[in-house]
Amino acid sequence: MIEDILPFQKVLDVLLDESKDILWRYLIEFSDIEPASLTSLLETWPRIEPGRKLLLLDQLNALVNEDTLVSFDDVGRALLRDSDPQVRIRAIRLLVECEDVRLVPIYIDMLTKDSDVSVRAEAASTLGIFVQLGEFDDIPDEVHHQIEDVLLKVLNGEDEPAVRRRALEALGFSSRDEVPILIESSFKRQDPDWQASALFAMGRSSDERWAEQVLRMIVSEDRRIRLAAVQASGELGLKLARPLLLHLLEEEFDDVIAGAAIWSLSQIGGEDVRIYLQNLLDNLEDDDQAAFLEEALDNLAFTEDMASFDMLALDADEFDEMDLEE
Repeated sequence: MIEDILPFQKVLDVLLDESKDILWRYLIEFSDIEPASLTSLLETWPRIEPGRKLLLLDQLNALVNEDTLVSFDDVGRALLRDSDPQVRIRAIRLLVECEDVRLVPIYIDMLTKDSDVSVRAEAASTLGIFVQLGEFDDIPDEVHHQIEDVLLKVLNGEDEPAVRRRALEALGFSSRDEVPILIESSFKRQDPDWQASALFAMGRSSDERWAEQVLRMIVSEDRRIRLAAVQASGELGLKLARPLLLHLLEEEFDDVIAGAAIWSLSQIGGEDVRIYLQNLLDNLEDDDQAAFLEEALDNLAFTEDMASFDMLALDADEFDEMDLEE
């Protein structure tokens, strides 16, 4: 049976009625939204209760994280200039998978001029996506360097620490010569927030020069530092972190850090990791936790496949060298 097409006006009526739940069938109507529907949404938007707006955007963001087939880019773009800073923050998050370089000037403007510190911090974080794209030559060099210059200026400027820390984290992807020095100096600060941001940037750097600092901080007593170090160990694929993370999982009571440790182990790999994660999965009854462990095991398989591919590439290089010698 083919379901009737849901008129978008019905979706708007639900948004205006706080007594009604915003169901999945309504949320999906915002994916790849038609221009006429987007116009209707923006015309109705001022009449929607502020808390209701945030609820909608939070649900859309949750759906984006669950379903790779939906896209709310058009909604996100339309709300980047909303008068409510909380709406602007959520609009940026809706665009987290969008790699359209035309967004860069908007994000830079928000980073440098927005009146709300949380919006500026969110813009700085999101610019990190484009720094990474620049490292892979997926955006023009001049745009890449412009982003780095702005982030460096913010980091070395006088904005709120939260904004400057996000700028440092975004620069973690950068191969600019001055970035390692800035990461090191931030790590040496006697401030857990700055140390955590430095560790976060280390993880993004793909540079094993930071191995000693990361390994040392996996056992930090400060939750922020410990979490950042656990995540960085996985991003860097530090094999020496494997026993530390396995031991941490036996004693860690913080579910967020435990989850980060499981994911980092899936990024590092190893037969003992597969056995450990499979045993955890076999003894779980919670469906959400089981789903996460299954995803981690899938990621572990990907890690192992990539390692095998790298070994094959090395063998091929050695074979070519032998041919040249002959």
